[in-house]
Amino acid sequence: MLGSLRFRLPALFLLGVVLAGLVATVISIRFFQSYTRSRAIHELRSESIGIVQLYASQAGQQEVPIKTLRKAIGGDQIFYVPIVPGASLFAGPLPHLPVGTLTSKQLSSGQPTTLDLHVKQPSSLQGHYLAVGEPLTIGTQVLGALVVAKPTAQLRSSWLVLLERLAIAFGGGVLVSGLLGLYLSRRIASPLMTLSAAADEIAGGNYGVEVPQPRGSDEISQLSARFADMAAKLAEAEQLSRQFLMSVSHELRTPLTAIRGHVSALREGVIEDPDAYASSLAVIEEEAIRLERLVGDVLDLAKLNANRFTVLEEEVDMGELCARAYAAFGEVARQRSIDYRSEASASPVIVTDGDRVLQIISNLLSNAFRWTPEGGRIALALAAENGTVSVVVSDSGPGVSPEERERIFRPFWSRDGAGTGLGLAIARELANALGGRIDLRSEPGLGARFELILPNR
Repeated sequence: MLGSLRFRLPALFLLGVVLAGLVATVISIRFFQSYTRSRAIHELRSESIGIVQLYASQAGQQEVPIKTLRKAIGGDQIFYVPIVPGASLFAGPLPHLPVGTLTSKQLSSGQPTTLDLHVKQPSSLQGHYLAVGEPLTIGTQVLGALVVAKPTAQLRSSWLVLLERLAIAFGGGVLVSGLLGLYLSRRIASPLMTLSAAADEIAGGNYGVEVPQPRGSDEISQLSARFADMAAKLAEAEQLSRQFLMSVSHELRTPLTAIRGHVSALREGVIEDPDAYASSLAVIEEEAIRLERLVGDVLDLAKLNANRFTVLEEEVDMGELCARAYAAFGEVARQRSIDYRSEASASPVIVTDGDRVLQIISNLLSNAFRWTPEGGRIALALAAENGTVSVVVSDSGPGVSPEERERIFRPFWSRDGAGTGLGLAIARELANALGGRIDLRSEPGLGARFELILPNR
């Protein structure tokens, strides 16, 4: 529970909010303390200046009434520091401070001085004060000093009020942040838990699992969409694998059955006619070649996928190579009344693997003959331009829909469920291995055009 993402996300979020709140609170209190102290000093200086001006207006000719002084300073406390013994400046009792409260330098400066006082006498005024001392002079003689003070407890009370309000705001912020963090953790963790459960299903072999798609376009939604795509592709790959096994089983069973039947007949002496005997041997050879071709396709695809495919480099006459590929399908075209043509605007000689190029062209032609109906049209064209050699195989078959243009190059995929689905897949992988590519142009009902493009080197 404590190690789960659903717990850690809100915990980390809340911890961040608490730390940020504490830092902000400390900074706010420090700032407020500095502000209130500066403001208090400003008030005390204003009061002390007012008293000095009041004293100066009397020109030292008469004592200033204490009542007038207290009215001038409001609720603050006023002290007197006597410098000249016996000097009577005020009419009425005024708490005295020791002479050393202000230094001689502070007294002679003629400017207000900020003080942090600790008053011990009288007992009724004991405590700590923030004060401002102002010299009282007649002419150039300093007779004493007037100290206007504000209890620090009064300042602390305002700080405590602020701290109380900050604590209330901080508590509310933590509560809201906790609820928000809990919501966000569920918003993030729930899709991840769903994906985890779906991953377990896929690991168990259930590739058809459905992954709910959360609303929005954030990273979690994108991850869910990518996972759903992956699951769909895995399901498709599993389906293709099963289809391939069924197709290969069928492709293997047919020639093996034919071979076994003819071998049994020959072994039991059922076939005595020399022509029939030779025909049976021809069937056995043909089916063996068919098996060899199927096994070779599977091995080629495995080598290409494992990057263990070896490419030979030799000079290849592309005109001669296309003529060989074209001739191999001539009899099939004649039997099916297909308009089968070959065109060559050039006969370049390039450095490549001739056997593999022949295999690619043969696979493209085999695909064209498979889908072209009787009486249709198939063309093989060779051209060279702009440093490349192109071999085009076009047909008048049913064409390829936009949705199937990529699928037909996938291993084991077949539109009608027949065959192994390896021909075009091997052709494209071979083209890539030779440094070329295969382009497809097709529209449903308008035939297909496969173009093999190789570098002319």
